[in-house]
Amino acid sequence: MTDNDTEMRTDGGTAEEMIFGTGEDLEAAQMSTRERLTRFVDRYILAPLRIGWSDWRTRVGGLGLLFYIFLGTGGVVLVDEPELNEGPRYLGAFVDWSAPFGTNNLGESIFELIIHATPAMLKMAAGGALMTVGAGVLVGFVGGYKGGLVDRVMMTITDIQAVLPGLPLIIVLAGIFSPREPFIVGVVLAIDTWPGLARALRSQVLTLREEDYIEAGRALGLSSATLIRQDLIPKLAPYILVNMAGAATQVLKASVALYFLGVLPYSTLNWGVMMNNAYETGNAISQIGHAGHWLFFPAAFLSGMTFVLVLFAQGLDRVFNPRLRARHAQTTPDEEGEPQASGEVM
Repeated sequence: MTDNDTEMRTDGGTAEEMIFGTGEDLEAAQMSTRERLTRFVDRYILAPLRIGWSDWRTRVGGLGLLFYIFLGTGGVVLVDEPELNEGPRYLGAFVDWSAPFGTNNLGESIFELIIHATPAMLKMAAGGALMTVGAGVLVGFVGGYKGGLVDRVMMTITDIQAVLPGLPLIIVLAGIFSPREPFIVGVVLAIDTWPGLARALRSQVLTLREEDYIEAGRALGLSSATLIRQDLIPKLAPYILVNMAGAATQVLKASVALYFLGVLPYSTLNWGVMMNNAYETGNAISQIGHAGHWLFFPAAFLSGMTFVLVLFAQGLDRVFNPRLRARHAQTTPDEEGEPQASGEVM
């Protein structure tokens, strides 16, 4: 090989690297499919799990969220549906273990009512989270990436939605459409939660669209949808997921409040309906010793679900930190070129 073959290229590399590739390129080419799969699983699945387990917020929040998901899926199979006159009316909590949380005015087990109300709560949380993230990502990414007239139109719609009073708008929509399916209720309740996310994502996309790899994608003829899906969304996925958990929390609180106030129609059993019945039928506020347990336990389960969602959302920031993910990966070196210690914590 002559001296000309190793002369510097304009991008800082050498002609030798142009012909044979860099060491990293050769290493990647020599890796087997199994090795690439092992590295992918370790970097993007096992390392985030290690980071999450090392943070008490993600650990407690994740386990708590799995507990509620289990209640809404397996719990409704394992626990019988509530029936009238299963026990004495207004039976106190922890008096009869066949109805550990006591009974209501119809003799129904409050424990069974709570378990069978959990699926509706999960559906409402999922509907609200998907509505917030879907609208926020669509408006924020498309408006920020396209710019010009498209951006002005989308931001005008966002600003109009942002200044509308949220609670009166939800009450009006609930009165007009009377949503009864829990998932649709969650979508309606999230109608005023997406503008903030859309604005924040737009500001990030305005910066990212000027990066070199985005310009290279445009030069290669990649469509806007492809660039947004493959390059922009992965960059902002942590922020999106954190807001998704926050939106689910807001929807849960709003749904229970509106059911408690009687604004939303009673279609399926949920914790808000239980609390409303305890307040109006059982006079749980004025007669706490008589029916307070009917009001307390749905409120406690609601507080628990919102608490674990908040903890889980806070912990996701560490889970999606790329430096922490590289540090906890066992198959890839860190930025200093030293082997990884799988148990090391920042």
